[in-house]
Amino acid sequence: MSDPSDHARRNRAEWTAWAPGYADEAPRAWAAEEITWGVWGVPESEVRVLPESVEGLDVVELGCGTAYVSAWLARRGARPVGVDLTPAQLDTARAMQARFGLEFPLVEASAEAVPLPDAAFDLAVSEYGASIWADPYAWVPEAARLLRPGGELVFLVNGTLAILTAPEEEKPSGRELLRPYFGLHRFEWADTESVEFHLGYGDWIRLLRRSGLEVVDLVELRAPEEGPEHRYPGLPERWWARQWPSEEIWRARRL
Repeated sequence: MSDPSDHARRNRAEWTAWAPGYADEAPRAWAAEEITWGVWGVPESEVRVLPESVEGLDVVELGCGTAYVSAWLARRGARPVGVDLTPAQLDTARAMQARFGLEFPLVEASAEAVPLPDAAFDLAVSEYGASIWADPYAWVPEAARLLRPGGELVFLVNGTLAILTAPEEEKPSGRELLRPYFGLHRFEWADTESVEFHLGYGDWIRLLRRSGLEVVDLVELRAPEEGPEHRYPGLPERWWARQWPSEEIWRARRL
């Protein structure tokens, strides 16, 4: 594995500390029958951002964590490869593979420098993985490199309005704009050593196009009226996410 960047090392240390909590969550996530997106669990049948059939597709999950997304796709006939920088997360993924009887490769690496060949995949996916924890100016060109012509990149990020209205402390978004829209990129929050990355819409579009990808869709997720609350104190609450998109899914195709 190549030497990771400073922010990657910081994120690996934070995710090592957070890993036990995600290990506790992993069996429930792996056991889920339906593919869902984000903290509100919006079903794929509603957003339709993945290919109608993933049977036989080569898939790379960038920042896979415990690899539950790869597991969902493997059950549907895909051939996934999970990539993650944190050994503790991959340990949980391997334990889940043994528990659920699913096997697919797991690679310890940063999504900014993936040790896999060019044009090896039909689909690249990131749900709160590389999509917010790696520098987009590094991981998006890597994702494009890994995709075959016509292959698709699907990734979920925090909603732009949610980022603009999020306090520095681990509190949910409110109604007031708290930071400038222009110049969005690297975020270092007051209550954690981790580093996140968030871009504005124009910057995302220009980056995707410069990386040889065309934008196919942008799906702004809306929280369902009812259902379980999410467990993340720094993310918008249901009342907020019913009025404004707290999460967004980008879909782009390799030219």
